[in-house]
Amino acid sequence: MSESLTFMMGDFAAEFPTDRLYAKNHMWAIRMPDDVVRFGFSAYAVRLLQDIYFLEFEIDKNSELTNRQEFGNIESKKAESGLYSPMAGKVVRINDQLLNDPSGINVDKYGEGWLMEMRGDSNELLTPTQYLEHLAKAWEIAQRTIKGQANTMETNEE
Repeated sequence: MSESLTFMMGDFAAEFPTDRLYAKNHMWAIRMPDDVVRFGFSAYAVRLLQDIYFLEFEIDKNSELTNRQEFGNIESKKAESGLYSPMAGKVVRINDQLLNDPSGINVDKYGEGWLMEMRGDSNELLTPTQYLEHLAKAWEIAQRTIKGQANTMETNEE
């Protein structure tokens, strides 16, 4: 991996390569030839999800997506969630290998664990530094949510 920045998620250090851009929905983006942008999950997303075991896309190659449009679902040990487009554009390639075995996301998130490639408007993507600033805010909210859930569980158990 090239140079990277680190964001501390409690005791866990999430690494972010500086050779790519990032989306607010915790995907990394790297420019490929022919104006194509490849996307995958950032270390932050993979850490929050943990042990991804199900991935489903509701799109095909050549699907047109708007920014933040839902295009699939993911399930893991910790959560299940919709997948949302990191930018507006046309899907040019999907990593079909992950649909059969999504554990590649856990093993090689910045390499073979990529999700899809798109051609479109990447102007809203963040630099690594901007992404770390975004993470600081997102982490505060995540911590409050986790603590709130823990408090709710304690109250329910009494």
